[in-house]
Amino acid sequence: MNLIIDVGNTKVKLAVFNNQKRVKKKSATHKNFLNKIKTLQKEYPEMESAIISSVGNIANEDLQQLDDKFKLLKLSSSTKIPFKNSYKTPTTLGVDRIALVSASVNKYPDKNVLIIDAGTCVTYDFITAKNEYLGGAISPGIRMRYNSLHNLTANLPLLETKSPQNLIGNSTPESIHSGIINGILKELDGIVKEYEKKYQDLTVILTGGDTKFLSKQLKSSIFANSNFLLEGLNFILEFNKIE
Repeated sequence: MNLIIDVGNTKVKLAVFNNQKRVKKKSATHKNFLNKIKTLQKEYPEMESAIISSVGNIANEDLQQLDDKFKLLKLSSSTKIPFKNSYKTPTTLGVDRIALVSASVNKYPDKNVLIIDAGTCVTYDFITAKNEYLGGAISPGIRMRYNSLHNLTANLPLLETKSPQNLIGNSTPESIHSGIINGILKELDGIVKEYEKKYQDLTVILTGGDTKFLSKQLKSSIFANSNFLLEGLNFILEFNKIE
């Protein structure tokens, strides 16, 4: 059994996989994720291998503890991956994006796939039917847009995420909701349409923390999978076991 550790900007996601089947999923803070792992070890003592993907900060002593307990693979730009990486700056490609592309290779082989990860940032990653990763795009996520309007202006309030009632906002809060939510939805639909013009039989995956909020409002045909990154990490771990 495999332990999957995804260290994000705001929280840590943990999952236990038996081969390619996810049997457990937990969330933790950066401070208590080791304690959560100890609990998982008691529940699944047969866990031997682990992979960690970190876009946030993780202390060296925490890594050492994990290395002592498991056959640990720390995902990096030098890790063996199941696709051809044609990114011009491969050492700067985020490990979360590597994991998402790997998941698409496993689940949708020999297809043109666009993966959209809607979290702190919105990332777009494209891999061709010939298993070649070309790159994509990065833009601000929903919460980043709300925070930016508040932090970079003198008088705009910080609001909770909310779908706008109308296209035309008749108050400052409604104008903010309309601008942010309609803006990101138009961005997503527009980018998908541009990819569809260039690549036939395009498969589009939406994942990340805002998947549920966005998926019902998008006009484009997509597959929503909030666990796609965890599945990709598990696939990379299994892929690296094969020598």
